[in-house]
Amino acid sequence: MPVSFGGQAAEGALHLSELAGVRTNMLKGLQVRAAAGLGGRVLARGRPDAVSDYATALTISHDYDAPVLAEGISSVVAAPVLVGGAVRGVLYGAARGAARLGDRAIDVVVGVTRRLADELAVRDEVDRRLRLLRAAETTAPREQVALEEVRELHAEFRAIAQGLDDSALRDRLHQACDRLAGLASPSGEARTANLTPRELDVLSQVALGCTNAETGNRLSLRPETVKAYLRSAMHKLDVHNRHEAVVAARRQGLLP
Repeated sequence: MPVSFGGQAAEGALHLSELAGVRTNMLKGLQVRAAAGLGGRVLARGRPDAVSDYATALTISHDYDAPVLAEGISSVVAAPVLVGGAVRGVLYGAARGAARLGDRAIDVVVGVTRRLADELAVRDEVDRRLRLLRAAETTAPREQVALEEVRELHAEFRAIAQGLDDSALRDRLHQACDRLAGLASPSGEARTANLTPRELDVLSQVALGCTNAETGNRLSLRPETVKAYLRSAMHKLDVHNRHEAVVAARRQGLLP
């Protein structure tokens, strides 16, 4: 699509902040009210919509004709980013002049908004769990922390992190995992085993009692790959079985 733009929704309005393919700055920072214009209609109704000829469309209000027509936009598709039933943003795709966006364009925009919604849902869950972690650190003594819950959180964080493309968010999760390991592990011997993130991912699942097949399902790995990571971790930890590997990793503060 020649033109695309969008932004986040807050307090009943849409704030356009991201633009590509535009020729002017008139859309940048525009506040779109609920039910006003195409984007406001999508914001209010929570479902995709489109117009084939923006200038003459009768299904929308024309509150924002000046910035839209200044771009020469004629055909527009807009779709909501829905997270938990709430509209968190709206994404537009548009064409200029005589070009028309058909059903394929609508499918593309909707597909992108769904991927954005999935990413936002993951971020929301990460933020929620990090708040719980901070609350546990500030309100509960170490001896009162539910150790099994800490271990489950640690394993879940690592499983989520390994599937993310966003390196910044992945780093945040790994930092949270390090904090969880330090929260629950006694201060013992210094870390001597330089385990890779994948080896720690596997060990964190093994520490919960998961089999190789279960670990593979949780981490989207083949059982043979899980075995390979486990063998490598055991070699680095200088142990002979999976139980000893978990004990050694906990002693070194690599696992909670």
